Amino acid sequence: MANNRSGRRRFGSVRQYRSGRWTASYIDPTGLRRHSPETFPTKTDAEVWLSQIEADLTRGDWTDPDAGAVNFGEYALRWIEERRLAPTSEELYRRLLRLHLVPTFGHMDLDEIAPARVRAWRAERLEATGATTVAKSYRLLKAILGTAADDELIRRNPCRIKGAGKEEAEERPVATVEQVDAVAEVMGPRWRLMVYLAAYGSLRPEEQAELRRSDVVLPKEPDEVKRRRDVSRDPVLLRITRASPELTTGRRATGNPKSRAGKRTVVLPGFLTVNVRRHLDWFAAKEPDGLLFIGERGAPFRRSTFGRKWRKARAKVGLPENFRFYDLRHTGNTLVTQSGGTLKDAMVRAGQSSEKAALIYQHSTLERQKEVAAGLDARVRAERQGGAGDDPSGAEVVRLA
Repeated sequence: MANNRSGRRRFGSVRQYRSGRWTASYIDPTGLRRHSPETFPTKTDAEVWLSQIEADLTRGDWTDPDAGAVNFGEYALRWIEERRLAPTSEELYRRLLRLHLVPTFGHMDLDEIAPARVRAWRAERLEATGATTVAKSYRLLKAILGTAADDELIRRNPCRIKGAGKEEAEERPVATVEQVDAVAEVMGPRWRLMVYLAAYGSLRPEEQAELRRSDVVLPKEPDEVKRRRDVSRDPVLLRITRASPELTTGRRATGNPKSRAGKRTVVLPGFLTVNVRRHLDWFAAKEPDGLLFIGERGAPFRRSTFGRKWRKARAKVGLPENFRFYDLRHTGNTLVTQSGGTLKDAMVRAGQSSEKAALIYQHSTLERQKEVAAGLDARVRAERQGGAGDDPSGAEVVRLA
């Protein structure tokens, strides 16, 4: 219990307890009396605390001491729901939250998450999982707590580790033309074109999943002699307007491509014309707007099933275990630049977008993309002629079982 020894001040008041320790209190902007969260050994210490509160009020930096008493786990879930994210981004954020943030911070209130605790969490995560995952988790934590600071639930974002959200991704492997042809052959006639479109069209898997007959613009039908000899160099155009990524639940989240630049027209190198025509004749859904890539039973292909085929083909050909199907895009972009394409040409072709990148590739026109495709066509044909064996691009008619 406090005794009667108290001090009257211009702002707030201090009082001494029978134990000899001091307490302080003040009236907040809402008219509620606020008491210091702890006692002080001296009157001076209590007055210093009041002076700090008064300075915060004067500067407009004062925050309700109870505002941060919001559970982090609940706040983070609301944060994700309010963002109206793309399905793939929402799935990623929820997974990072569930596996890497909630186990440490889920029981804490927002104002209990201090910089030291964030540093300790990051050090522990770096020991337990990959640096890329930790960087993504840190960026998510920083974004959530940044919003909490904007909402005035905490005074300052405790995520202050310089460079902690930066990913140092390893250089992705590049396949040779011979390896691309080999893995395409092992994948078989139904899936060969998917390999070629990833490598020589720089298409994302989710973009291929939503490709339809109506998205394919074929050149003028060549005469039968040209078709048999595969001498046509007229390119096929692919209109990329939609993407259909598969979530871990198995549901397809069909919508716009990954970025605004993802809506584009891809000019395929001429050597793929025969492959595209044969795929349309043999394997694509027959409806005018039917899917290009479907399974033997007519259903859209599944990531798990295709992934098993890809891993077996990769091993048989001798590609590294860390070579993902997605790395065929990197292979294609590399070949584009080696064929005379500029960085902006490669970015337009791959549908990559950012404010900085837009200034680089905005002048790469459709005509320029046709030139790039012709250069890519010439390079692959030259390498194939230099190797042994038949040209697997489609010159030999594939016998169906």
